Amino acid sequence: MALTGKKQRFADAVLAGFSNKDAAIAAGYSAKTASAAGSRLVKDPDVKAWLSRGAGPAEKMPGASAVDVSPEPQAHGGALKRSKAGQVPIEETDMLQLLKDVALGRTLATTTQVRAAIAAVQYTHPKKGEGGKKDEKAEAAKVAGRGRFGAPPAPPRLVAGGKT
Repeated sequence: MALTGKKQRFADAVLAGFSNKDAAIAAGYSAKTASAAGSRLVKDPDVKAWLSRGAGPAEKMPGASAVDVSPEPQAHGGALKRSKAGQVPIEETDMLQLLKDVALGRTLATTTQVRAAIAAVQYTHPKKGEGGKKDEKAEAAKVAGRGRFGAPPAPPRLVAGGKT
């Protein structure tokens, strides 16, 4: 499996000298689960390969700078604060394809860009069928009523001689 954007940001933060927990926070994982996520990610085969290669930020995926890897310590000593991610330039594409690429880790996008794509995709890709459940069931019944198990055709009408 390929190295996703979050995993890559985690690995880059570890290479930059952060601890596993701080690197997980910098990559976008929740501060509550960052320790467990950092421990899990260090054992991930893709992240291990990336770390063993020592790949630096120059070898990142295209547009991989969605998160700044410089968290600031808080005054009260709590979790590190990440700076807001800047807009990631994305070439013009179909919104559904963009969402697929983000989900598969091929493209990095900010949360705002993903939400905008989700809102826009409903206008370009309507749901399958405009009818409701009842219309679908009625159509399915018509299709099932044809063929071998359907109602037999009406018998031919007999016409009596001379009468109308």
